[in-house]
Amino acid sequence: MTIRVLLIDDHTLFRSGLKLLLQRQPDFEIVDEAPDGVEGLKRAKQHQPDVILLDLNMPGLSGLETLLLLVQDVPNAAVVILTVSEDAEELTTALRDGAIGYLVKNVDADTLVAGIRKAAAHQPVIADSMTAKWIASLRTTPVAAPTPAAAPAQPAGATLTPREHEVVRALAGGASNKEIARTLDVAESTVKNHIQNILKKFNLASRVQIAVYAVEHGIADVDRSQRTLHGGHATPKPWVAAG
Repeated sequence: MTIRVLLIDDHTLFRSGLKLLLQRQPDFEIVDEAPDGVEGLKRAKQHQPDVILLDLNMPGLSGLETLLLLVQDVPNAAVVILTVSEDAEELTTALRDGAIGYLVKNVDADTLVAGIRKAAAHQPVIADSMTAKWIASLRTTPVAAPTPAAAPAQPAGATLTPREHEVVRALAGGASNKEIARTLDVAESTVKNHIQNILKKFNLASRVQIAVYAVEHGIADVDRSQRTLHGGHATPKPWVAAG
């Protein structure tokens, strides 16, 4: 299966180097590139790519503003933030607003390629260097009002069934659908149904947003979820990319 990728970054040299790197992958097709958010949105709607690599710090329309429009206008594309910023608040905002991944530009080539493939399969990916900062930020920062796109339809956890609570905690711990199914002794299709129900109840768009919302609102504790999922021992999260 060919993964169709769109690049949105205002640095021409970086964009060119990234394009050359990704074109070496037999399963990647660079459908287009754009120097800013406005042009990127136009080309995303034109090409309907599988994955969009989006810079945050761009003139004019910012990366986060562009992200909101991409999620709205190109909902089937997986948006991965690729930036120099290691700010935990920007990471949290990006994930809450619909990005499926967040990687920093010092990432090595193999990790970037693997991250794009995960994103194309709708698997969240976060740079390993950002994970600890993100969790610390969620635990210490007062909860801000959610953006309209991610505003929960009900109070935190109020309408979840006991089984849905288990799924949410597992998602916050970074578990894949297969791992959740094995832990709960149910079919993977059942897990997918639970996730769809949770998304509808909280008016969210992705499993990443579920994890962010759950930790922010005390529905799940990441460390505890990891220990529960792996028999008392925390292990690296499958949505984390080394780098």
